[in-house]
Amino acid sequence: MQATIVTIGDEILIGQILDTNSQWLAQQLNAVGIRVVERTSIGDTAEAIRTMLDRTLAQSDLVVITGGLGPTKDDITKQTLAEYFSSKLYYNEIEAHHIEQLLARRGIPFTPLNRAQAMVPECCDVIHNAHGTAPAMWFEQGGAVVISLPGVPFEMKHIFEEEVLPRLKERFSLRSTIHRTMITFGIPESLLAERIAKWEEALPDHLHLAYLPAANVVRLRLSAYDVDEEVVGREIEAQFDTLRTIIPDNIAGMEGASVEELVHNALIRRGETLAIAESCTGGAIASKFTAQAGASAYLLCGVVSYSNDSKCKVLGVPMCAIEQHGAVSEEVALAMAEGARAITGATYAISTTGIAGPTGGSAEKPVGTVWIGIATPAGSRAVCRNCGTDRSQIIARATAYAIAMLHEELK
Repeated sequence: MQATIVTIGDEILIGQILDTNSQWLAQQLNAVGIRVVERTSIGDTAEAIRTMLDRTLAQSDLVVITGGLGPTKDDITKQTLAEYFSSKLYYNEIEAHHIEQLLARRGIPFTPLNRAQAMVPECCDVIHNAHGTAPAMWFEQGGAVVISLPGVPFEMKHIFEEEVLPRLKERFSLRSTIHRTMITFGIPESLLAERIAKWEEALPDHLHLAYLPAANVVRLRLSAYDVDEEVVGREIEAQFDTLRTIIPDNIAGMEGASVEELVHNALIRRGETLAIAESCTGGAIASKFTAQAGASAYLLCGVVSYSNDSKCKVLGVPMCAIEQHGAVSEEVALAMAEGARAITGATYAISTTGIAGPTGGSAEKPVGTVWIGIATPAGSRAVCRNCGTDRSQIIARATAYAIAMLHEELK
């Protein structure tokens, strides 16, 4: 079974608000075995809505629409849907009473605009919105279903979970869609693909592999559609067991696992501590750890030594090292890590110093050059990484490289 998700609103098209509705709906539909073949956004015009319906009903068994059900004149979804399905609007007394009572509790008068929200197409099944003033609507045509939901996220989610999902399960005979994801790190996507090429080629036709790269991490997702969840779930786990023997040193974990979570758990388990000294990453590494509950058990200190003066005064980096080798150098990265470890007494310390751009680069040290240092009970070392050309990308990649370096040390 295939579905299309459509968000309606000029505010989405111009980037004024972020479309989180379609992402959430895609997760919910996939979880019950409905394959989403398209997610799209359109403007608040009748022509756009009609064109969208003509196209999506030709390819999908289910079309889920959010947005355009408010009380103002620019919200035309309901009227357009009524016209599209050759129907008229009528005043639904039950919905009108609910809207009036809801507004009264909020101290808001029941105006003609609010009354208009109780007008619904005669041809639809009205789906009650217990948390807002815009009811949802269920249409059927030629075996396909069109569902129109309010765009307010918390209202949409309540309606979908409490009302729509049970109806979909009753209306359609659904089989499972399965997604399982393994998180790999420390190996580029192209090299990873070469390493696992034979494994990938041997996958059965009903298992689909996707590469999902991010900073120093590649997620490998195996998917199967319209299958027996228990049987295929075991099959996917067996495939991942085989993969563990091919790239044993590059697996961070499953599903939502991250390298920082593995480091977090290892430090707590071992009773060891961490200090962080950051320059170009500006606290991004520390934030990865402080975002996790329980980080206070091991994270002793995070220093953002952005200036050369702070590197010297706070971390004890020799000024002669900066003058001779530059702030972005192996010597300074090592001194930063060693200084952070010395002033805190931490078991481990990691550091970053680099050129995040867009200016400041040179032929010898172009934008994106980052030195990462680590100090441990066994000694210190530093590595240089080229982290790209975009400032945010450079910070994200340097952060990921530093955490991966610590993870490798802990292993």
